[in-house]
This record gives sequence, C-alpha cells and structure tokens, in this order.
Amino acid sequence: MRRLTRRRLLTISAALPLAAGLPALASGQPRTWRGFAMGARVELRLAHPEGERLARMALAEIARLEQVFSLYKTDSALMRLNRAGRLDAPPPELLECLALCASVHAASGGRFDPTVQPLWATLAKAHAAGRAPGEGEIAQARALIGWRGVDFTSQAVRFARPGMALTLNGVAQGVVADRVAVLLRREGLELGFIDTGEMQAIGPDWPVQLETGGALTLSDRALASSATLGTVLDAKGTQGHILSPLGETPPARAISISARSAGLADALSTAACLMPDAQEITDMVARFGGARIEALT
Repeated sequence: MRRLTRRRLLTISAALPLAAGLPALASGQPRTWRGFAMGARVELRLAHPEGERLARMALAEIARLEQVFSLYKTDSALMRLNRAGRLDAPPPELLECLALCASVHAASGGRFDPTVQPLWATLAKAHAAGRAPGEGEIAQARALIGWRGVDFTSQAVRFARPGMALTLNGVAQGVVADRVAVLLRREGLELGFIDTGEMQAIGPDWPVQLETGGALTLSDRALASSATLGTVLDAKGTQGHILSPLGETPPARAISISARSAGLADALSTAACLMPDAQEITDMVARFGGARIEALT
C-alpha cells in the first residue's frame, strides 16, 4: 500500500486461472463476491455451482472472525482483552493466532511483536492531532511493549502489566484467509481465490501481479506482502505503521512472501520489514518449511 488503507501490494492479474480445461471449470467460470472486513476490502473468486451459497458462508465466517481479531469493533475478543488485560475462555482462533505470533517472534529475534499496540496508538493519536509525539509519551508507550508479558492458555489470556495491548494487524488477515479456505474446501470447493488483504489460492495457477514488479502464480498456496511505509501515520509520510519493539528505525523495504498458510506468510512479511538485512530475512523464512521470499526491494 502506498499511503493507504491497506498493506497489500498485490493485484490479481486475471479473473481466471491460467490453466485451461480444468475439471473444476466445468461447473462454471469463477464469479466474484466482495465485502469489507478487518479494515480491508475482501474479495472471493469461486468456481462452484453453489458459489452464491459458499460466498455467503465465507463472508459470514469472515464476519465471525472479525469479532475475534478486530481493533475496529469495540466488542471483539481482542478489544475486550486490551481493555481488561485479561480474557477468560479465549476463542480457539485467538489462541492459534497467538501461538503463530510466538513462533515468528522467536524466529525474528523479537522483532515481530504484537505488543507494540500502545506505541502505535500513541503515534497515531499525536499525528492525528497534527503534532509529533513527545519523548515522554513514546517512552511510556515503549515501557508497555514485551511479548514475554503475554501469557495464554485455553483458560485465559493475560497481560503482565496494566496498559499493555495487542495488535494482530500483522497476522490476522492471513489467519482469516486460512480459516475461510478450510471452510470452502470442506464444502467441496476445488478452485477459488480468497483475498482478505492477504491471499490464499485454492487450486492451480492463479496469476498474481506484484505492484513492486514481477508476477507469479499461486497453486494451493498463500501470498502476503508488506512495506515499511505501506501505510503512514503522519502527514509527511515518514512514520510507517510497522513498528519496531526494539526502538530501531525500520529500513525502507517492500517484501512478498508465500507459504502454505496465509497467516504465516502475513506474519513473516511483517517481521521482514523490521529485519536489518536480507540475510537475516532469508534465515528467518528458512525456519518455516515451505515458506519462501517471492520479492524483496
């Protein structure tokens, strides 16, 4: 995204898969359904004789998951956790996402850290008021950062210190795409494309054009992209939305990563924006079987 409403740097370059004559196409050309969730446009391309029914199911599932992960809905599980510092009987989808976050946090040397939300909120509030945040404000927000302060079990999610908060914006869109793909495959879909801000392809040869240049095809595979300044918080366009928990200034970078899981690709692409050099990105991605870097600028 440029200065924008989305981190995604991808566009689907065609409405149909590249491969011709696939059996799935006998049930109809892919049709498109659109919606809006998690602060991003949602698009579904489904080739199925009951596409309308499947689309309704998928959009309902996205709405349900938004009630888990959203920072926009005051009654979501995440927002209730952030307000109270504790969430009893957390949804299993939240626990699964937090486990993924823990894995990428470790693999990134602590740079992927969803507890940066207090810092994000401080920066966003100050810049929305047309001013730069003060050093004291930033120091106070940074004191609340620390993944070790998040404890989660099937019984409860707890923060170690009052004022801590999570953002799952660097992973949740991908997790939602994965969940929707599982649902649609269970309903018999063999050819489809899910775009929740990150992308998950069902079936072979879906073409994707990267705005940063280059193209690729996805076959039963996910793709996520992030850019340091994909979304900015200030009028000058210099304060990006991807924040380092270590106090480092992220390098100017855009990256696309593919994996079987859109949630994993999403988290890795976010973390990659904070890594100091290309070798460390390569080493991080190599820790997750099947994940690979598709583009790095």
